[in-house]
Amino acid sequence: MTDQELQRLVEDISTRFFEMPFRHQARFNKRLRTTGGRYLLRTHDIEINPRHLEEHGEEELVAIVKHELCHYHLHLAKRGYRHADRDFRELLQKVGGSRYCQQVGEGRKQLPYRYELVCQACGTSYKRKRKMNPARYRCSKCSGKLKLREYAAQGV
Repeated sequence: MTDQELQRLVEDISTRFFEMPFRHQARFNKRLRTTGGRYLLRTHDIEINPRHLEEHGEEELVAIVKHELCHYHLHLAKRGYRHADRDFRELLQKVGGSRYCQQVGEGRKQLPYRYELVCQACGTSYKRKRKMNPARYRCSKCSGKLKLREYAAQGV
């Protein structure tokens, strides 16, 4: 789907479900990672993550467009356009938009533990993702000194 086809789809959904025209730009933005789309307050444009269309199909895309159009129309009407506002939740339910979009790709990669603080007295282990100065801390169980152990670099 091209940006022009997306623009026509957004205009069609706006007139069909909201009975108001969409007079700004709708486009795909490949840089969006964690969201399905976004409404830009200053320009009133809508940007959509193209990976949602590729991975979940047009039905998911329509639900995301409805969500962003709720922000759009409520903001222009000077009503509650934020997620927590009652106006937004009611309009979203009325038009059948999605409150949350599905996850795309692998999601956020969880870094493995790279460091371990080991108590020299009782052997208690504390796994950490960030490097710490063991001289500044003590064991929570026996107040013993801690020693830093670094794991070999894994394919991060």
